[in-house]
Amino acid sequence: MLIKERKKAKTFYFALIEKVNRMKKIICCIMALTMCLGIFTSCGNEKAEETTAAVTETTAEPTTEAPLDEKTNLLTGNPTLSKGAIGKRPVAVMINNIRQSLPQYGIAAADILFEIEVEGGITRMMAVYGDYTKIPNVCSIRSCRYYFPIFAAGFDAIYLCYGCNETLGAPTLKRLNIDYIDGNDGNPVFGRDQERLQSYSLEHTAYLKGEKVPETLKSEGMRTEINDRTPFFNFNESAKKLSKTKSEKAVLDFSEYYYSTFEYDAQTKTYVKYHNGTEHMDQTAGKQLSFTNVIILTTSVKSYKKTILREVNWKGGNGYILSRGTVKKIKWSKADEMSRIILTDVNGREISINKGKSYIGVLNPGDVHLTVVKPETTSAAVS
Repeated sequence: MLIKERKKAKTFYFALIEKVNRMKKIICCIMALTMCLGIFTSCGNEKAEETTAAVTETTAEPTTEAPLDEKTNLLTGNPTLSKGAIGKRPVAVMINNIRQSLPQYGIAAADILFEIEVEGGITRMMAVYGDYTKIPNVCSIRSCRYYFPIFAAGFDAIYLCYGCNETLGAPTLKRLNIDYIDGNDGNPVFGRDQERLQSYSLEHTAYLKGEKVPETLKSEGMRTEINDRTPFFNFNESAKKLSKTKSEKAVLDFSEYYYSTFEYDAQTKTYVKYHNGTEHMDQTAGKQLSFTNVIILTTSVKSYKKTILREVNWKGGNGYILSRGTVKKIKWSKADEMSRIILTDVNGREISINKGKSYIGVLNPGDVHLTVVKPETTSAAVS
């Protein structure tokens, strides 16, 4: 009897052991399956993140990742600086743009050309040169209006003018402690074009002796080393269209008397400029002004305290960029008087532009007129 009970107990014991082992196998299988599912889910998440990143990269504006060539002109993005201009500050020069002063010369060599209204409905220009060793003779030079040195300061540029408005211009130069040279102070870097003196009014004959700029800055004891060697705009590595919306013509009505027109040249892939309907020419270069980028900054431009002087909101606004026959709506801003211009899309993301020369027009929003062609539509005017 005792033996039978022992056999039953032994049988029960081995059966129990077998059941426990089977349970262990089942638990192990469940754990393995759980781990596999976890790994699979993790892999799936990684793939989803990679896909999202890829989409983001295709929709985001490209940035320049390659090391900066030391010869890169910080205004254009192209490696064109002479050895003597590497790490040096740009130079900004005030340009006369009244009809009686035309044609100008030396401005086709500018890397950036600003145009803004001044008193009397006329416009004045500021030519910015990224290489101070290659500035040609430039004519005709005119006086300062306060908003021009504020824009020049954003490029850490040395400012050159011939005369200065005492109401706002001179106080701005003094308050911001901007390095500048005024031709009225008798500096020999300026002169009078003897040929023009025969047929032009005196105020349209002042010119800058370009080759004397480097030695003049040295003799004046001005800082020539640039503070920040980062390009002033984000530049695309290779030229590209800005959007699917074509725009091959823009008219900027600065006033009822002065307007600038830009038309796209598909052969040169630049926009050529017209001054009041006539080709805007550089006399010495013998060619029409042309630009890779036409940057239109819209903001408030109005009378200063009911005088003929103009008051310009330099802090920011909206606008457009035209390049490669296409157009993009933008926003722009300057954090303070000394800061750079920041260009963003309408959602506030900083954008890139194509390498090359740029025109920058600053005017009221309602004075911009673009001819645009949206995808699968006919052309239309946009104001």
